[in-house]
Amino acid sequence: MKPLDIKLTRDLMHQRGQIIAIALVVACGIASFVSMLSAYDSLKLSQASYYEQYRFAQVFAQLKRAPESLAIQIQDIPGVAQVQTRVVADVSLDIPGRSEPATGRLISIPRLQMPMLNDIFIRRGRYIQPDKDDEVLISESFAKVHKLDLGDSVGAIINGRWQKLRIVGIALSPEYVYAIQGTGDVFPDNERFGVFWMGREALGTAFNMDGAFNDVTLSCMRGAVEADVIFRLDKLLENYGGFGAYGRSYQLSNRFLSEEISQLQGTATIVPSIFLGIAAFLLHILLSRLIATQRDQIAVLKAFGYSNTDIGLHYLKFVLVIVLAGAAFGTALGLWFGAAVTQNYTRFFSFPLLRYEAGIGLVMLSILISGGAAVIGGFMAVEKAVSLPPAEAMRPEPPAHFHPTIIERLGFECLLSPVSRMILRNLERKPIQACFSIIGIALAVAILVVGSYFSDAMQHIIDVQFRNVQREDVMIVFNEPRPSRVRYEVAHLPGVLRTETFRAVPAKLRFEHRDYRIALTGLEPNAELRRLLNKNLRPVNLPSNGVLLTTKLAEILGVKPGDTLTVEVLEAERPTRTVAVAGLVDELIGVAAYMDIQALNQLMREGRTVSGAYLAADSLQIDRLYKMLKQTPGVAGVTVREMAIKRFQETIAGSLGVFTTVLVVFACVIAFGVVYNAARIALSERSRELATLRVIGFTQAEISVILLGEQAVLTLLAIPLGFAIGFGFCALMSLTYNSELYRIPLVVTKATYAFAFVVVTIAAIISGLIVRRHLKNLDLIAVLKMRE
Repeated sequence: MKPLDIKLTRDLMHQRGQIIAIALVVACGIASFVSMLSAYDSLKLSQASYYEQYRFAQVFAQLKRAPESLAIQIQDIPGVAQVQTRVVADVSLDIPGRSEPATGRLISIPRLQMPMLNDIFIRRGRYIQPDKDDEVLISESFAKVHKLDLGDSVGAIINGRWQKLRIVGIALSPEYVYAIQGTGDVFPDNERFGVFWMGREALGTAFNMDGAFNDVTLSCMRGAVEADVIFRLDKLLENYGGFGAYGRSYQLSNRFLSEEISQLQGTATIVPSIFLGIAAFLLHILLSRLIATQRDQIAVLKAFGYSNTDIGLHYLKFVLVIVLAGAAFGTALGLWFGAAVTQNYTRFFSFPLLRYEAGIGLVMLSILISGGAAVIGGFMAVEKAVSLPPAEAMRPEPPAHFHPTIIERLGFECLLSPVSRMILRNLERKPIQACFSIIGIALAVAILVVGSYFSDAMQHIIDVQFRNVQREDVMIVFNEPRPSRVRYEVAHLPGVLRTETFRAVPAKLRFEHRDYRIALTGLEPNAELRRLLNKNLRPVNLPSNGVLLTTKLAEILGVKPGDTLTVEVLEAERPTRTVAVAGLVDELIGVAAYMDIQALNQLMREGRTVSGAYLAADSLQIDRLYKMLKQTPGVAGVTVREMAIKRFQETIAGSLGVFTTVLVVFACVIAFGVVYNAARIALSERSRELATLRVIGFTQAEISVILLGEQAVLTLLAIPLGFAIGFGFCALMSLTYNSELYRIPLVVTKATYAFAFVVVTIAAIISGLIVRRHLKNLDLIAVLKMRE
């Protein structure tokens, strides 16, 4: 073995504690980068391959009723490649062993299995038999929640008649990767909404749709203009009660899935980049200081005839060993965490196979970033050391220029002990080194703040959205608009304490060249169960005329209060109206447009009509209420607020849970690595000075206070700076998580700051105890021996 390789081995063994800490910093940066970006790539790839393999449609339309012969005219639309007509209906379900009502969406499928748009992947079981009218396929997520298996039966009210549906297959469809019932929903509710596929003849007969359809999907030829296809399709369906055709980008499942992938892309780019950037910066600082402590060794090597290139390659090996060790561990950890994050998405998205893939290019990029920072940091220190003649480099660095410190110039030195003055003098005389140490520790504090920020934000969303905005216990939706007198019938249901009705009108809001499909919601004035709040969380009164938009919807449409919207109603006669934007309200989940219910009725030129009701219910009678709602054919859907909170926690908080855990663990490791290395390097740099103090009479405790006191001062100065940097990172995260699905507010609690403070403090105490042990075992003779 070459002499320099022997020295390398000895250096690695002698400084193993510091090297392990630095390698862990590298590992955390690489692991965060690999795990987040690989999860994003895997989810995006799974979506694309699933859509292609199972022929996910590109245009969708719902209508009242049209004859099957219309399908020929639809097929003749220029640019249409394939047409699939269907019967689709929502029905009330009775799930064995559950008191709460549930909704099933029945979708017709051909009597014989064949390739079709929105094709079905049968996970278990078989396809329906042509002569069995009661056989159905059921969505896998709904079956899992209710523990339904092949051969089980589910009761349903189909067109007012009770019927049992027998499950013969567990299936998936690209149309319901993210299974939500309608435009008013944001999160999937697999307990109360399931998809069932039933034979076309059986379903058509049950809903008087023999030879007719009420739903159609299309695929387009390559090069076809989707907007032209939609326009022509709308014209054909206009006389058949069409609700307005729309493209894949507006399809609910795809919209939310694509939004989540887009959010994940932002997270996978920004957060790991912050981690990797911090790791690279800390690595640069730590290695440059570590190698600078070996200037005398570099001088000896030069004196023995080693060239600058030989010495540079030696330290390059030193750096690469650390980086490669950290890269190996970080890559393995990143792949493991990436697989866990990807697997976590199977809780919310139904794919036949969610493949996890991590490209070699992604791994190499993260290693190159960390390795590049390490090499630059190492060579800057080596270059400074090798530039000196050997005789000069073997001498200790010349002492700093001594002059009165700021404390002394202000006349406060009498208030400080000699040890305290020594601590402050040393920090003031090495301002650049002190600043880098402060920045390094502050960055560790910052990522601890970011790690806990998401928990704060999730709790704030729950408190605001589900305690202040949505205050109802139960929301019911009717299967069709009903006269307002139904409110009195609802008020007499078992356990109902208060009732507030609403009207929901499917519409397309248009402003200039922008448009958005949404349910325009009419609320009762001075409502208590569904309140509207401004950005200061103060209630907003509904105007007698005009519409209130959520801030995010106003941003999407590019409108402000005072602008006029064009409202294209997508039901009944499909009138087009204009309405002024009266103001904005703030909501953290979804987007919405609100009007006074009477103003909305007037806009529709209809009588007092309602689409559903918000209920405050007695918890002791809630089971009786559920039982009654299950048996009411006019009720199409029921939403329970507590279940909505549970769905939110499972979906958004759950999807961020793994990520937040990873972030906090990495942040704690980096915090310890930074603080520990700063203390160890300070000991290496000042060992001669501390040994001298020990020889001239300072006690072991006093020199420990001098060294560790400096680290304590640096840590205390770094903590508030870290809080500020962390808050800035949180603001960046808040801008990133700003989508139609949900917005994460910029809320950082005192508990988060306290958590970061405690972790860094513990890291400083543990590091101090380790360094104090090394200081106690300091060989005074060896340290003070003249270097010749």
